[in-house]
Amino acid sequence: MSANQRFLQAHPHSVPFVDHKAINWEQVKRSHYWIYQRFRYEYPGPIQNLHQRLKVIPPDRHGDQLKSGHKLRATTSDLSIRGETDSFGNFVYFLDLPKVESEVEFEVWVSVERESGPARLPIVTARQAARFLAPTDLTRPDAALQAVAAELVAEGGDSWQIAERINTWVSQKMTYKGGVTTVATTAAQALALGEGLCQDYSHIMLTLCRLAGIPARYVSGHLLGEGGSHAWVEVLLPAPRGNKLVAEAYDPTNHCRASWRHITSAVGRDYRDVSPTSGYFTAPYSGRLVTSKRAGLLTVEYFDGEQITIDEDELIELDDQRWVA
Repeated sequence: MSANQRFLQAHPHSVPFVDHKAINWEQVKRSHYWIYQRFRYEYPGPIQNLHQRLKVIPPDRHGDQLKSGHKLRATTSDLSIRGETDSFGNFVYFLDLPKVESEVEFEVWVSVERESGPARLPIVTARQAARFLAPTDLTRPDAALQAVAAELVAEGGDSWQIAERINTWVSQKMTYKGGVTTVATTAAQALALGEGLCQDYSHIMLTLCRLAGIPARYVSGHLLGEGGSHAWVEVLLPAPRGNKLVAEAYDPTNHCRASWRHITSAVGRDYRDVSPTSGYFTAPYSGRLVTSKRAGLLTVEYFDGEQITIDEDELIELDDQRWVA
């Protein structure tokens, strides 16, 4: 193992990336991303029967996004692991530990590639889309949301135009601000506040789309340049040909359509379906979760053949003895 490899294992937050701000994204043919996440659980004393769930691994394929590899590492060997795919197509790690003395840490590495070409939006059948029309506890509309939806639909246009209008309305109506909402805040509550985070923008847009009769799903993932996870919306719209639907992604927080900077991890009806972490344990006290993340570009290739790259071998040739799945 080289000195560079040992350094990257010890200091993953120091990994250099291609500067995404300097990229001419309209001319990009192919891109390769590297994502590192750490989840550290700390407890005031021993706990029993820890059952942890991680929903942070992207699907094998999502539209033009292809997962080229992933690994999981833990600070303990006394770990039971199983991976499953949920009803939305998301990959889920279930991690079980009989006992933790005071702390345990999980690390995840993911490699993702994207390639330009004819529109490669995720395809959804009408039957699959039906489950994304019904309200959930977090997207249940109140009178204010119903009135807004009716007004936006009354302006006319097809579902593509209405979706664009909803994205613009949410972006303009809300102010991004932390500390005023939680992941349990409903769309109606967030709209009444007029402030919130990306999950609030997304829940409001989901609610308005569904009120307009347009199926839409919540997306959890990463936005290059942001330290934490990000959320946006995939609106399920009629494909140009055939009787299927395509998942067109909108980011109401940033008033744009999702782009090469967005990396999808999971989809669902709302935040609760895609929560990156959840679990339970036995103890008379609670624990504390500390998370960190690094996500960035390893390689960008332009249509004219120019390539900007970071030496991938320095990043992914890790000590396999330490990775458990």
